[in-house]
Amino acid sequence: MAEQPDQSQQIATIRAFNRFYTGVIGLLNEGMHKSPHPLAEARLIHEIGKRVSTTSAGLAADLGMDRGQMSRLVWRLIDQGLLAMVPHSDDRRSSTLALTADGDRIYRQLNEWSDGAAAELLAPLDNFLRRDLVDSMRRIHTILAEPDPAETLILRPHRVGELGWLIHRQGLLYHLEQGWNGEFETLIARIYAEYEAAPATPPKSLWVAEMAGQVAGSLFIVPSAADPAVAQLRMLYVEPAFRGHGIGKRLVEEAIRFSRASGYSSILLWTQDCLAAARKIYQAAGFILEREEPHHSFGADLNGQYWRLQLKR
Repeated sequence: MAEQPDQSQQIATIRAFNRFYTGVIGLLNEGMHKSPHPLAEARLIHEIGKRVSTTSAGLAADLGMDRGQMSRLVWRLIDQGLLAMVPHSDDRRSSTLALTADGDRIYRQLNEWSDGAAAELLAPLDNFLRRDLVDSMRRIHTILAEPDPAETLILRPHRVGELGWLIHRQGLLYHLEQGWNGEFETLIARIYAEYEAAPATPPKSLWVAEMAGQVAGSLFIVPSAADPAVAQLRMLYVEPAFRGHGIGKRLVEEAIRFSRASGYSSILLWTQDCLAAARKIYQAAGFILEREEPHHSFGADLNGQYWRLQLKR
């Protein structure tokens, strides 16, 4: 396995970023966006406005706040005339919260100020740096947030720049997770180059799995060099932050559908027995282990496996 990074340095980096970013977005200011409302009040106004109506208990649960703290904030906004509480007719112990007309005006104003602050953050940056900034923010959100079961998975062709990204991510991931050295990165760089250089016939296809606007995984099919009637499944990978969503399964299913529609007689793949999660996907899809061979590659002693799925009988 790869050498583990120094956790104390990682913690120091996170704390330094937090101090820097709270200053950038003005969280330490007395009022949010120079309004009279501190962050907690402004957040509550935003969340209630976004939901139109809700309950104090529901908000506390969604925001991870103590109910006592939530109750104090609610009554403060009621006293300011920004929030109204309407008891439920069937349960007097539970009340619906909704913004008043003044509260709705503040909600819209805070939204405008927030949009303006974000626009100011982007203004001095060129398109390349804007893309880097937004993509980095998306990745932080994806890694730290609870998975959203409603998030849509898109399978699409690769875009300019993504082949290099796939090589980089897989080279790094297999180094960190399996301890493989730079030989693997060199190999996959050649594999992707061969895919791109391969003619359109026999058919080939590469799928990028996208979730939340980010690359979540990928896979491709090319004709086998040994037999053009056989499809070769290559480079199945799923980003760690997106695992558990069934992305690997979807990618393999799409590769099988494409190979069958393209007239291939079977699909062949090469993997290592240490990659247990991928092997389970292949087995569930009907692939049969044909042979194994031990080898020393990528700085490790490995057991290579060849799996095949028959498409024509």
